[in-house]
Amino acid sequence: MNRFSLISVLALFVIVVCASCKKEEEFESKFIEGLNLNNYPVVDGSTSTLPLNVLIACKLLGIEDVSSYNDGVWGIEPKLSKKSSRKFWRKIKSSQTHQSFINLIDNKADLTLSARKMSPDEKAYADAAGVSLIETPIALDALVFIANRENPIELLTIEQLQDIYTGKITNWKEFGVNWEEVFGNIIDATINPYVRNPNSGSQELMESLVMKDLKIMEFPVGSEEIIYSMIGAFETIARDCQGICFSVYYYKEHILSNLGGMVKSVAINGIYPNSGNIRNKSYPYVAEVYAVIRSDLDQSSMAYKVYEFLQTDKGKRIIRESGYLTDY
Repeated sequence: MNRFSLISVLALFVIVVCASCKKEEEFESKFIEGLNLNNYPVVDGSTSTLPLNVLIACKLLGIEDVSSYNDGVWGIEPKLSKKSSRKFWRKIKSSQTHQSFINLIDNKADLTLSARKMSPDEKAYADAAGVSLIETPIALDALVFIANRENPIELLTIEQLQDIYTGKITNWKEFGVNWEEVFGNIIDATINPYVRNPNSGSQELMESLVMKDLKIMEFPVGSEEIIYSMIGAFETIARDCQGICFSVYYYKEHILSNLGGMVKSVAINGIYPNSGNIRNKSYPYVAEVYAVIRSDLDQSSMAYKVYEFLQTDKGKRIIRESGYLTDY
């Protein structure tokens, strides 16, 4: 090969490499004109909405995605080089519900995905900052109550749940279950109710959907009855046959699908939390999942275009592909 041919080959190689690098860096969208990995908005959200967040980004940018399991916890991962992966995860966040709202209010995120609306604390914080938010429902979830799989209780009424969490009812035997048939006289049947930390997504749903104007019994700060992570609720109930706690349907049925045998969902008012009862809203504690933006977001921005896309038929198909339910 002569010198000119060698130079030509090397030049062609450099062009091909640079072109592939550019493609890898940008991942231009076929859905939203001009959207690419470099200008993709910062999208934050709750623990349970992370798979949806990742899938939306992958579908919009044409990035191949793959299901992954880490210690039994399911998620969706983008198939990217290390360089592009670092860039991707600077855009896709999971700061948990409360912090994701704070980040949006503080302009550290452009959009957030949440299984609830703003809490009163977050609304006060937004008002103090002179910020208002637009909360648009895009999917359905539900608050579910979980018990140990060995617990003989299968269903509770709304009033019974309220009585448990106000401390009015303290023993499982008060519901007529045959505790001795399962456990003999080894342990008593005292109810061990657990809650989530204040401002967590499921705790706010518990207070707004279930307790309403009733006050949950007080637990000392730092006590073991207050659980600070979603998976912690399941781990605690798996160990405690007398316990009861709550989470969201999507997290239990999808993200922890491999660990579902540890605990069971309890029917409420005779209605079990399954996809059909959530979709038709016959289950009492259906909750909407929201795409949330600041009201002052520039409507020509990529963040606003992503927000709009989630309300289209194509956006809804991606939402359903993630496992979320939708009737919108």
